[in-house]
Amino acid sequence: MPWPGLVNRFPALAHRDFRLLLADRLLAPFAFAFSMVGVSFAVLDATRSTADLSYVLAAQILPALVFALAGGVFADRFAPQRVIVAANVMIAAGEGGFGLLVLAGQPRLWQMIALETLTGAGMAVFYPASQALLPRLVPDGVLQEASAMSRLAMNGAQMAGAAIAGLFVAAAGPGWALTVCGIGMFGTVPLLLAIRAPGAEHTERHNMFRELREGWSAFAARRWLWVTTIQYGVVLAAWYGAFDVLGPVVARHYLGGAKAWGLILGADAVGLIAGGVIAMRFTPRRPIRFVVLIGGACAISPLSLAALWPLPAICATALALGVMLEIMMVQWTVTMARNIPPDLLARVSSYDVLGAVAAMPVGALAAGPIAAAIGVSATQYGAAALILIASALALIPREVRTMRTAEAAEAEAEPELALTAAR
Repeated sequence: MPWPGLVNRFPALAHRDFRLLLADRLLAPFAFAFSMVGVSFAVLDATRSTADLSYVLAAQILPALVFALAGGVFADRFAPQRVIVAANVMIAAGEGGFGLLVLAGQPRLWQMIALETLTGAGMAVFYPASQALLPRLVPDGVLQEASAMSRLAMNGAQMAGAAIAGLFVAAAGPGWALTVCGIGMFGTVPLLLAIRAPGAEHTERHNMFRELREGWSAFAARRWLWVTTIQYGVVLAAWYGAFDVLGPVVARHYLGGAKAWGLILGADAVGLIAGGVIAMRFTPRRPIRFVVLIGGACAISPLSLAALWPLPAICATALALGVMLEIMMVQWTVTMARNIPPDLLARVSSYDVLGAVAAMPVGALAAGPIAAAIGVSATQYGAAALILIASALALIPREVRTMRTAEAAEAEAEPELALTAAR
């Protein structure tokens, strides 16, 4: 049990399983940060081709089209932490194997694609299981605090990992960085296996396709959910191609290489940490409208790179966007958990992640060839325009603009109740 004073200040820490999850959220993101820097520079060192980098990064996303839905079904059937164990082992094997391949000699393109496909499968399985796990570890009264603390731990570890990884890649090379990632991901397994949270209770169990239909019905019945998912499908596709694929290219040619890219990722992580602190206490009255607006703000990332802003300015925008994105993610997690039944949450989350990332491979695959044809900056300006248009369209449905938190709805209802009572 942590110190009583700390528990009084942060009641979520009173729960043993939540503390174990926090330990996992420190180790796994720290390790994976070495992959975030290492993969891009391993591919660029091996092939010198932005198109090849697009193919490899797309391979990390494509498995979501298959494995996210299966991961949602499994996480609703079984204890979610066991599903996350399987996901982390796949990531460890993919990134660790990639690292060993780089250290052994010149990796071939098909080998890099195959290993990133394995990593992508693990990432796809992880998300719906992660969404389903947290509400089973803490009561609803501390869910927002627990979500913010969990993401705060994750982003703090990512910040440290990204900063160290940039220096590590520059000093030792991407092969060793990817190997460190694999070792770290394997290290999360004992922590997750120690969590005792059970799976969701089911009175009866159907075949996978019927369970997927149940999840789809719950997803499609909530307009705020599917509209926002479509918006983020466009936003993430444009952002991924312009920032994750072309960002290292800009850093390599204009900003100073791996060290500069590590600093940008580190600044983003600092913003995520600051946002996590704010998110523990800040709740927007209209959470879905807030989520949509932050999606539109993502346009600043490709704009800052396209305009070749100085490195400190790019880092500043990454930090500010990180703050906003973290508050948004906490609100999204809590809104999902409070508006979707627990036995459907993982499956509905799997449709959310599928819709949000389904177009990301298109963004990753298109970014390199388009940049080769019209230039990196023009491609990034186009991505920013797509983000702004998709976000403006997502605000059209009234439910997106007006949906309130339970607390806000109660606060607005109180004057009306008082007036009725007075009559």
